[in-house]
Amino acid sequence: MKWIQELREGDNITEIYLCKKKQSLVTKAGKAYESLTLQDKTGSLDAKIWEPDSMGIDEFSELDYIEATGNITSYQGHLQFNIRRVRRCRDGECDPADYLPVSGLSVDDMYQKLLNLVDSVGDPYMKRLLEMFFREDEDFIKAFKKSSAAKAVHHGFVGGLLEHTLGVAQLCDYYSSAYPIIRRDLLVPAALLHDIGKTRELSLFPKNDYTDDGQLIGHIVLGVEMINDKLREIPDFPQALSSQLRHCILAHHGELEFGSPKKPALVEAAALFFADNTDAKFEIFKETFENALPQEAWVGYQSFLGSNIRRTIF
Repeated sequence: MKWIQELREGDNITEIYLCKKKQSLVTKAGKAYESLTLQDKTGSLDAKIWEPDSMGIDEFSELDYIEATGNITSYQGHLQFNIRRVRRCRDGECDPADYLPVSGLSVDDMYQKLLNLVDSVGDPYMKRLLEMFFREDEDFIKAFKKSSAAKAVHHGFVGGLLEHTLGVAQLCDYYSSAYPIIRRDLLVPAALLHDIGKTRELSLFPKNDYTDDGQLIGHIVLGVEMINDKLREIPDFPQALSSQLRHCILAHHGELEFGSPKKPALVEAAALFFADNTDAKFEIFKETFENALPQEAWVGYQSFLGSNIRRTIF
């Protein structure tokens, strides 16, 4: 099998991919065509069927595994698969694990590092809250390990939520040692909990799309609701600590225009916002480089970074 990450312009291939998205569109000239997003564990690929009614184009739907034949071209600096023939695969013909994008890091290793951070929290109330999520709630742990951190923007892969959460928490651990005004036993727990609502905002792979609650409520409020549910089970949890923790979660997007219900009023909330933004933006750089053609120095405009991006070359 030739992975998507290995494809190059000019390749003629017949390969099996997961059809992540399928749209029936019309060109400016009024000609019907189909636009697809194909996926394997190494990435995604734009694909087009320019003759959808021709012989050799079988019926298939989104989230089907398909065997497609065609050639790889380049369009506006990105690879595109022009499909001439396609068929829907039979059950058992491929291994679904080959088609789910996964973290390049070990989930077990990352989770152990996360548990080490849980163990390092000194405040007994905060530690108890963290243990209820990350050591005792088996359904939550299973979803947390498998969830992505986003549908498409950053860490959009199995284990992505864990990888992003660990990255943010490690940055916050550093902030706490570098800046004594920060209360570590508030910031590190807030970092570990800041995106737990994404386990309910996004469905698991292969769909990885917004749930009804994700669309209607969003992960920030969902996360606070999940925390409130656990807090009710902890006798005498300090009200001030509860309010400050929930504020950090509600303010972690930093600005109202970015979907944050509150702007940071605590130094810990500001630190969480900076760490969350840093980890997400660096991952966007990483994924932009990985998805660009290997010979490209300037890899194109990235809307989430607001800039045309270039590789660092010495």
